[in-house]
Amino acid sequence: MNIYGYIRVSTQEQNEDRQLDALQKVNVSAENIFMDKQSGKDFNRPHYRRLVKKLKPGDLLYIKSIDRLGRNYEEIQNQWRILTKEKGVDICVLDMPLLDTRRGKDLVGTFLSDIVLQVLSFVAENERSNIRQRQAEGIAAAKRRGVQFGRPSLPPPENFPEIVAAWEEGWISFQEALYRSGFSEATFYRRVRELRLLRKNK
Repeated sequence: MNIYGYIRVSTQEQNEDRQLDALQKVNVSAENIFMDKQSGKDFNRPHYRRLVKKLKPGDLLYIKSIDRLGRNYEEIQNQWRILTKEKGVDICVLDMPLLDTRRGKDLVGTFLSDIVLQVLSFVAENERSNIRQRQAEGIAAAKRRGVQFGRPSLPPPENFPEIVAAWEEGWISFQEALYRSGFSEATFYRRVRELRLLRKNK
């Protein structure tokens, strides 16, 4: 039997030490720990795929908590079935002792594990949905307060009206107008519209 561990953090900035410490306490060797720094929305993760290929019947996989495996209810259920039923691997979720397939392999034990897995998987996906909603609400509230998102808008150069006039009169090419203004094509046209509107309202 080989013992493996899987770690997932959502971003490059997040720290994996807590998960790593938990795996080391159950004596998972460093070479058998696989880690992805990626969202848990799906299982399209390079190191997770490598881990699944290495797993053999009778091996044991440790994870710190069910949301480290993933945050999609149906996909967690599907991966759990693939690992335990098709590949014959045991899984132990360290934060939830009931989710340890080595225990209670009788009908009642399996039934209880399935119920706990379904509840925790639902909670993981629900939390992911709540995070998305909170992010959207936070962005909307910030926009109402006037917070600008994205790259700051470049102000036009002082001689922008002269550049536009030269371009409109055919004295310079469009590419030359872009070069002199320092704008992209889309920004240049937007600034031209703003300038024409300003002229019209004077």
